[in-house]
Amino acid sequence: MNHNIGPGITGIRKEIEDLSFSPIREIVRSAAGRNDVIPFWFGEPDVSTPDFIRNAAKDSLDRGETFYAPNSGIMLLREAIADYMNGLYGKQLSPSNITVSASGMNALMIVAETLIRPGSRVVVLAPSWPNIPAVQEILGAEIIRVSMSLQDQGWGLDMDRLMDACDSNTSAIVINSPNNPSGWMMKTEDQQALLERARQLGTWIVSDEVYARITYGSDRATSFCDLTEEEDRIIVVNSFSKSWAMTGWRLGWITAPANLESQFEKLTEYNIAGPPPFVQHAGITALKEGESFIRESRMRYQKRRDRLGEWVKSQPRLVYASPEAAFYAFFEIRDATNSLGMAKDLLRKKGIGLAPGCAFGPEYDSFLRLCIATSEERLESGLERLGEWLKNDH
Repeated sequence: MNHNIGPGITGIRKEIEDLSFSPIREIVRSAAGRNDVIPFWFGEPDVSTPDFIRNAAKDSLDRGETFYAPNSGIMLLREAIADYMNGLYGKQLSPSNITVSASGMNALMIVAETLIRPGSRVVVLAPSWPNIPAVQEILGAEIIRVSMSLQDQGWGLDMDRLMDACDSNTSAIVINSPNNPSGWMMKTEDQQALLERARQLGTWIVSDEVYARITYGSDRATSFCDLTEEEDRIIVVNSFSKSWAMTGWRLGWITAPANLESQFEKLTEYNIAGPPPFVQHAGITALKEGESFIRESRMRYQKRRDRLGEWVKSQPRLVYASPEAAFYAFFEIRDATNSLGMAKDLLRKKGIGLAPGCAFGPEYDSFLRLCIATSEERLESGLERLGEWLKNDH
């Protein structure tokens, strides 16, 4: 059997054949076999999941809870999520508004499978986590990118351009706020304006809010949950990965109008048939006992953010805006292009792994992303190496 499947082989959907591999994963693969690399490439905390969450999963395993779970999630977790969301946003959500998913990524795919018509438009803000437009491309949508720009006062969104990009053939508007990679947060008045536009068009808004609790200067991010009414076409995607340091657990949830729950339930059956019950029990404990961990993590990330901001002042080649939320530094290198080449050069010469800006949109090919959810020692060592590279090697 020939395993070397090359371009043009028949029987593969063109959308899949044309789909790009993640440039971030390409950098990671380039580091295979090296033990001297400081990894800033992935978006995850560098600490293990807290003991109290891990112990909840162990207890569930000890109780023998290893069988299939309901497709929409075990009721105890759906109730806990509804209580959590109601406490944050002052809503009156019920478990029928909640679908448990195997990660935020799985949630985005299920939502897209529900909403996206092949050939329709999906409006996506950029810079964007690469998986967001990829999901829409897999389902045959036309991606309309509305690019934000790095300005003196931070990242700027042209609301007129965003409004004009939405038309009657738009299946969904996908917003990632707080934003990966920029740390930008959408203002409440802009959320309200976009909601009014979506109401006029009958278009869905899909709001990826997985960094909602990693904010600086507030306990939570602005959210479409603050504005939505029961009849609004708003879907909010969340994840346990970032706020509770549970990236490897693959657990998330969808908040949506109750009449969508049965649709998501069907798609969960045909995708994964639900996350493992012991992982879901860990999620319940994370929600009920994890607030102090979230606060401590936020303080730690803020210190790293502030330290990086001070360091950037000594680097005349960098253009940077301090993030309002999330745990990334997304900076531009003046007079530079080919971010993938830069990331590979940094890895080869200095042993630091950064994410290339092209992963977040072709217009950001002079940018690099550094995850600051790391220790003080690791950050200092990485910044020293990066500074040497900026001065001597590029």
